[in-house]
Amino acid sequence: MRLFDTMTRAVQPLQSADGRKYRLYCCGPTVYGPAHIGNFRTFLVNDILRRVLEVADLNPLYVRNITDVEDNTIRQSLEAGLSLEAFTSQWTNYFHEDCNTLNMLTPHEEPKATQHIEEQINLVGKLMEKGHAYQAADGSVYFKVDSYPPYGRLSRLDQRELRSQVSTSGGAPNLADNYDRSSVADFALWKSRKPEDGDNWWESSWGQGRPGWHLECSAMSMKYLGDSFDLHSGGEDLCFPHHENEIAQTEAVTGKTFAHHWFHTIHLLVDGKKMSKSAGNYFTLRDLLEEGWSPMVIRYALISAHYRQQLNFTKNGLHAAQSALQKMEKSVLRLLDIAERRKQDLEELPLDFPALMKGSFSGSWKALEEDLNVPEATGAMFSRLKEIDRSDLSMEQADTILLEIAALLYALGLKLFTAQPKPADVPEEVKLLAEQRWKAKNEKDWAAADTLRDRIKAEGWAVKDTRDGYELEAL
Repeated sequence: MRLFDTMTRAVQPLQSADGRKYRLYCCGPTVYGPAHIGNFRTFLVNDILRRVLEVADLNPLYVRNITDVEDNTIRQSLEAGLSLEAFTSQWTNYFHEDCNTLNMLTPHEEPKATQHIEEQINLVGKLMEKGHAYQAADGSVYFKVDSYPPYGRLSRLDQRELRSQVSTSGGAPNLADNYDRSSVADFALWKSRKPEDGDNWWESSWGQGRPGWHLECSAMSMKYLGDSFDLHSGGEDLCFPHHENEIAQTEAVTGKTFAHHWFHTIHLLVDGKKMSKSAGNYFTLRDLLEEGWSPMVIRYALISAHYRQQLNFTKNGLHAAQSALQKMEKSVLRLLDIAERRKQDLEELPLDFPALMKGSFSGSWKALEEDLNVPEATGAMFSRLKEIDRSDLSMEQADTILLEIAALLYALGLKLFTAQPKPADVPEEVKLLAEQRWKAKNEKDWAAADTLRDRIKAEGWAVKDTRDGYELEAL
């Protein structure tokens, strides 16, 4: 199996360093509100990676953390009149419910930052001892970036950007370290207690305070995966400064390569724009569920683009995902009928991973093995299903194919026959194009009619002529 590595900027083979388990760490949610669909694109990609590693018999050990102490969780818990634990626990439960809804596998370990304060304090102490950290006048402790010469190699940003730390690699303002420091490039390891923190502080050798945001992932990944592990992942916005800072503070202590592979997911756009509440294109999972979209349609839509390509999330894309799943279900239903099985039997079939690798859907598996290419994998699946639809099959042949399909669906995290179709809401611009095409056809302007049909298709719709007019269907 091969995957793009952000550090080397090349597709690299994946193999476990210890030959027993493939150890990977994903930066999880900060729990002060619901995760949005951009967050879930990253988490879904990591869910598929974990599944594919299982299929490939790499025996993954998957750790995803919960960030439950930082500026937002503290401020909003105080505003809500709740303890930090009570406030973040309710949002952690909310996140878990959303993960279950999207059929995401539970991580093998899911550590919380507040439950690993001692490990974080110990890491700061080691950095102080080695001369990589210093205490400022207000009691806060900072990492001395100049003491770690390789700083910046992961993100490869312009040195001016690295030294200013004014924005993340995703282009958002970097507000993680609003404290005094000797150099603007230095980042907080320990933040001294402030009145606005309320009761959210811990004792340390440097006085009362709390860990800096970057510290937790180093401390927790080292505890559960070791000083050096196989793969670290997250959204592209975490590449700098979060992952850059993790590398610096960890390798400065251990002298070892922190993570051998870096895996980042490109964030999505919504209707061609960056998602934001002010733009009116900000969606949580439950926003889409309330509109009537099924969880599997949402999952399919969010994984439909390659993880290194920008996904433009649209309602047309949801209709297309719905249509794709319906086509898949139609083909599988025929196989179930031939094999004399029921729909629910599909969930109970044994997962024959070797058959997936060598059987009818080996093309899909090869696409997943080569840089986790989900769109190529689903494309190969539909091509093969189309061939199968035209074939005369025995009961045994149909049953064998169903076993392979079950294994592929597991790798993608998809469940069939779980949703009622949602009627397609045709956008006004598509309706207008269809009317223009119908007029052109009646006027026998075939060239214009063909051009308009192509424009309609580009919008994600198919126009089908009937005896009395036409119909529009989502692709």
